[in-house]
This record gives sequence, structure tokens and C-alpha cells, in this order.
Amino acid sequence: MYTIYRINANELDSRFVRAMKAMFKNKEIEIAVCEAAQTENDETAYLLKSPANKKRLLQAIENVEHNRDLVAANLEEMQ
Repeated sequence: MYTIYRINANELDSRFVRAMKAMFKNKEIEIAVCEAAQTENDETAYLLKSPANKKRLLQAIENVEHNRDLVAANLEEMQ
């Protein structure tokens, strides 16, 4: 399982730790921490580097803005 949490550092508390422990019970986990804004910039630059990928992503954004070619996903089936 791969999960990304986005949370303000001031909101980290024991409830978060308990939730992590429950979700990954008895498993070895790896935790990496970085500032969210930096990750967004790096990921965006990487995804837009390829001209073909850039075209596809910009088309997808336009489709969402115009409510075209959308696919409904059942979140329960994804878990």
C-alpha cells in the first residue's frame, strides 16, 4: 500500500500516529517528509517535461473543466 498524507505540521498529534499504526499494523513502514509546495513543483515539472504527456494532461484538465469524458470511480473497490 502506498499512501500520501497532506497535513499541516501544527496538526500532527497522537491521533495521527495511532491511525498510522492501525493502518499499517505489524508492518515495517517508511516515512518521508517534505514541504508539500516543493513536491508539487517537482512533480508538475516532471510530468510536463514530456511533450506528449503535457498534451495529454492539459487535455484532461480541459475535459474536467467542460465535464467531458469523465469516469466515475467506486472508492470502496479501490481499497
